[in-house]
Amino acid sequence: MAKYVPDISSRRWVIISSQRLSRPEDKLGKKNKSCPFCPGNEKLTPPEAIRFGNGEPNSPGWLVRVFPNKYPITDIHEVIVHSPDHTKDLNQLPVKQIKLILKAYRDRYNFYRKKGQVIIFNNSGLHSGASLTHPHSQLVVIPSQINLDTLSREPLNNIVDENKFFIIYCPEFSQWPYELWISPKMEGLFFGDITDEQISDLAGILQKYLKKLEKIYYGHRLTNIPFAYNYYIYPKENWYIRIIPRFIHRAGFELGTGLSVNIIDPFEAARELRDQDERLNGVLKKLKKF
Repeated sequence: MAKYVPDISSRRWVIISSQRLSRPEDKLGKKNKSCPFCPGNEKLTPPEAIRFGNGEPNSPGWLVRVFPNKYPITDIHEVIVHSPDHTKDLNQLPVKQIKLILKAYRDRYNFYRKKGQVIIFNNSGLHSGASLTHPHSQLVVIPSQINLDTLSREPLNNIVDENKFFIIYCPEFSQWPYELWISPKMEGLFFGDITDEQISDLAGILQKYLKKLEKIYYGHRLTNIPFAYNYYIYPKENWYIRIIPRFIHRAGFELGTGLSVNIIDPFEAARELRDQDERLNGVLKKLKKF
């Protein structure tokens, strides 16, 4: 059982979850016969909650698979395996596969939405905190009475792109270099209200900008660490997706003060992501100092 411990003065909470110590890791990132997320190894995971694709439950044939996390953060914690492929993630998978992943998000969000605050998040790459290479997302449910620090939707500034249903932008309050937000044009909705048509729009724009972020990362190679990112879906009304590419580490100042230092102006980040002819001079040189 997870234990929730409050700090009375700040109304912040800590989750004590000692079972997380037992999580497996495959730091080398190599496919092996024991990967619990690969086809043929379904018996290495708890029984699945849902699947998209063919085959019998808990057997090969699936395209997306969802099951309880063996090492949960909270009392309800699920794993959403993106595809049978051990290495391809959202920036490499076909858009039709991303649609299935988003439909799995919606299905599980709606299944749990009356049980608490449903957080869906993705850690991609070792630099992001992922412990297993095989691409996957996670869903946790946090009791409604727990106060979350999650940001409400930021105002639309530094717009990068838009399609029929969504706007993608770099908020003025961006805490990370090249941070991107995807927000629905329609307000007042929860993520679970998303339609199939909107999922099609979201899948395309999500993949497009993950690819652009990867291109920027490798175009200005700063380390030998592979491209990594996090994103999460805001659990409340007026939902959005916040994408955080991991260009930098957080250090003592940020950890000690709670203040974030963003060395790339969101206006400049948005301009580069829009692929305008005007190039930024010296901006990325700042990253090399960190």
